[in-house]
Amino acid sequence: MISSPMPIVLVLSAPSGSGKTTVCTGLLAATPGLTRAITCTTRPPRAGEHNGVDYHFLDPDTFARRVSAGDFLEHATVYGHRYGTLKTELFDRLNASRDVLLNVDVQGAAAVRAEAARTPGLAAALVTVFLAPASIDTLAQRLRNRGQDSESVIARRLATARMELERWHEFDYLVVSGTMSEDLGRVQAIYTAEKLRCGRMLRAPAAGL
Repeated sequence: MISSPMPIVLVLSAPSGSGKTTVCTGLLAATPGLTRAITCTTRPPRAGEHNGVDYHFLDPDTFARRVSAGDFLEHATVYGHRYGTLKTELFDRLNASRDVLLNVDVQGAAAVRAEAARTPGLAAALVTVFLAPASIDTLAQRLRNRGQDSESVIARRLATARMELERWHEFDYLVVSGTMSEDLGRVQAIYTAEKLRCGRMLRAPAAGL
């Protein structure tokens, strides 16, 4: 009898505005066995967001105390607000043999890889994917179409995106963005292929199977 595969930690990173949150939402909806690590943030909730569901909303002092205590797997300041993933959000799920999806920026992905270098169990589970826009012009148009940011903010996001794009080679997989359905299908294919890898099986299949 073939055992269930070991759990996966799927990290998805992309420049702001590339559609990674939409891909994550679609992947979670289509994959019952996949759970999301909920990010902490110091920014205020937006309309329709709920604490403990969309984010863990922390005040700046609490966030700082938890950083000092070493509670975060990764954390960063992004456009004036702090974001981070608690170690418990990842390891509690991983220890329960559940697949985990992390939606983090390039800096966060680097921190996760650094933790994996110290933690063999995480290293064995880790799969990293970079979702890249087809071009900077395409990304600029997507940011403008969202209607959420001023031109100065968009310019700052694009400057950050250019630096992030230079780090694509640090990831296991590169997905060049097309339509939202194409992006979702490609990330689903990566997840499925990783689940089927022989090296993730906890024991060998029985003889004569």
